Amino acid sequence: MFRQLRRKRQEVPREECSRILAAEKRGVLAVSGDDGYPYAVPVNFYYDETEERIYLHGAKEGHKLDAIRGNDKVCFTVWDRGRQEDGDWSFHVTSVVAFGRAELMEDGALALEKLRALGLKYYPDADEVEEELRRSQGYVQMLAICIEHMTGKLVHER
Repeated sequence: MFRQLRRKRQEVPREECSRILAAEKRGVLAVSGDDGYPYAVPVNFYYDETEERIYLHGAKEGHKLDAIRGNDKVCFTVWDRGRQEDGDWSFHVTSVVAFGRAELMEDGALALEKLRALGLKYYPDADEVEEELRRSQGYVQMLAICIEHMTGKLVHER
């Protein structure tokens, strides 16, 4: 059902994909938007490797949620910062593309648990996370992406 990576020599193992998803802080969520136009939005996220799920947060209404309600199939892309080899001006960058289905999390306790984990990825300490949760918890909609297919690719950008 899903296409395999065309340039097999550049494919990275699933473990490397998981490492990048766990380490990187920003990705792009792509959904089927209004009138069939793609809608891709940069997001912060938390990856739970055990569950193979990506968790996102956002407002309780808007383009992203409307699109997911209309079609839960999504694509999520993230890439690392890249690295340079000695004597080479160009970068080696690894990207991950994950396909899956997004769902609006309705279980309040689970949503709060994942929102807390997401916060701990970005905030400097747990106290600040808890303060932010107290302020914004009622305004946040958590989303979960269940990954169905994932590929990673190492590219030498030159």
